[in-house]
Amino acid sequence: MSSVEGEDDAILAVAPAPKVRRRRLRTIFLAVFTAQYTLVALAAGLTIAGILRYLVTPKIVAQFEAIAAAFKH
Repeated sequence: MSSVEGEDDAILAVAPAPKVRRRRLRTIFLAVFTAQYTLVALAAGLTIAGILRYLVTPKIVAQFEAIAAAFKH
């Protein structure tokens, strides 16, 4: 019986070590995925803002100017 108990103790003594590595890996993966998500969201936001600024806004302004000119006549 003592040999079986000794093996259990050895297994229990080794068990906590992988948890520390897993926590470190989780922290690293979480940081990497957060940074990646932030960069993708920033790029998408800037792309949408650029499209609105340079493509959509001039069309809207032109329509309002045409309506204003029509009301003046």
